[in-house]
Amino acid sequence: MGPMTDIEKLREIALDQHGFVTSSQAKEVGVSRPSLSYLAKRGRIERLERGIYRIPQVNATENDAYQLALLWAGDGAFLSHDTALAIWNICDINPTVIHVTVPKGRRIQKQGRGNVAIHSADVPTGDLKWWDGMRTASPCLSIRQSIERGVSSHVVAQAIERGHARGLIDKKQAAELEAELEARADAGK
Repeated sequence: MGPMTDIEKLREIALDQHGFVTSSQAKEVGVSRPSLSYLAKRGRIERLERGIYRIPQVNATENDAYQLALLWAGDGAFLSHDTALAIWNICDINPTVIHVTVPKGRRIQKQGRGNVAIHSADVPTGDLKWWDGMRTASPCLSIRQSIERGVSSHVVAQAIERGHARGLIDKKQAAELEAELEARADAGK
């Protein structure tokens, strides 16, 4: 078998990223910007926006928008806040935007995406999990973020209860989160 073609190299990356690849990732595997432009002109790949391409040979999934938001936000980004709560399916929340957190001090240089809310925080890696191949706030962290953001107490209590019932947060974490929720309610009085 001969060397891989550029499209094969891109497909290898895209298989793990819901069909998407960035120009930086392409460069890492030896695919040049002129080659990306050529493949896009020929319809072999689709340029979605600056630096992000879709490889049509990889089937679309219902979670593509999440992966696209992460790639747009860049290195170190993870799904968070209301989005993570919805992903873990531990409460009745239906976010209207995709919440993504990037490391503190990191600036997003691109024009804003209307459907992505960017947050900034440094988070220990233990607070991050993998969901469908994407870095995501753990159930405990996503509940904590919802408390901080002022999500309805009913929704947060539901997330704590269901998260514990499903084994996604342990008894100690549930007690700590309930105390944080109660403290928020007391501070609001």
